[in-house]
Amino acid sequence: FFACLRLVAGTIGSLPGEAKRRGASGAPVAAPDSPVWKVLHDEPNADQTPVDFVEFLVVSLLMRGNFYARKVMDGARLVSLEPIRPDIVEVRRGADGALRYRWGSPDGPVDLGEDEVFHVRGFGGGPLGGLSVISYARQSLGLAIAADRAAGSVFANGVHPSGILSFEKFLTPEQREIAHSDLVGQFVGAQNVGRPFILEGGASWEQITMKADEAQLLESRAWSVEEICRWFGVPPFMIGHNEKTTSWGTGIEQMTLAFVIFTLTPYLRRIELAVRKQLMTPAERASGLYFKFNLEGLLRGDSAGRARFYEIMTRIGVMSRNECRAKEDLAPIDGGDVILVQSQ
Repeated sequence: FFACLRLVAGTIGSLPGEAKRRGASGAPVAAPDSPVWKVLHDEPNADQTPVDFVEFLVVSLLMRGNFYARKVMDGARLVSLEPIRPDIVEVRRGADGALRYRWGSPDGPVDLGEDEVFHVRGFGGGPLGGLSVISYARQSLGLAIAADRAAGSVFANGVHPSGILSFEKFLTPEQREIAHSDLVGQFVGAQNVGRPFILEGGASWEQITMKADEAQLLESRAWSVEEICRWFGVPPFMIGHNEKTTSWGTGIEQMTLAFVIFTLTPYLRRIELAVRKQLMTPAERASGLYFKFNLEGLLRGDSAGRARFYEIMTRIGVMSRNECRAKEDLAPIDGGDVILVQSQ
């Protein structure tokens, strides 16, 4: 569960989020002067970096189905976003049809309107909020926890379950106390494996020979890993579960592309559209301003693949040499902005 959270939230948190608008030529250009850029790209609030903020946002979506942040405004201009724990927020619809957000704080209850709260909804996307993975996956998580506890008990008892210590006659209270404290306490447990077992007074020991694999303990724990991965849409091999062959392609590039398309993109689109709808003014949206995560770093591929891509794109006149150099974080060259096409 933690590995899935770390993978999805950490990956999205590492992506740069940029505010852009369409330039005169129709090409997108960065808009560093916009409030959204300053908040989501530079400094969300006084305590968090953009990576911290986005990771908390995605973890809230993954676990609780909702992310909330209080908007801090300077007049009509967005200044910062202060995140709120999603498990303490109550969302309701007021008499006027608008949404209200209420939660408790050390200074007393807080009750804000929908124009004062940034609300990103997770899967399900109802007006009052998305669906909580913890609520719907509680049975799968409970089985995983039970299997983990069972494994701990098995190994604590020397990998094998305990046997039967029998006596020829009923024991007195004093003898029963000696049996529990001396025999069981001194000879049971992984730390006592190999220690001689001395029996006297007509006592005998019968071992119960049921091994962990016979109880399907290992199979149950492996199944729990795969089941939790299904809840998050994460391929098990990406969190180190490599018992089965993956069908997500054969190369790192293909596997990364599938992970981006099927797992990350739904979360990215939810965040991007929520930013555009709730953090941008109608005038900014009318001017073509929008917010987008830069996936270039995830989709770059290896050096040979990038070189082949740049070669094709410059040869057919889609990209200039300086555009290729910019993607590699290289300085532009003279004449590199000219679009060239092979004459044949």
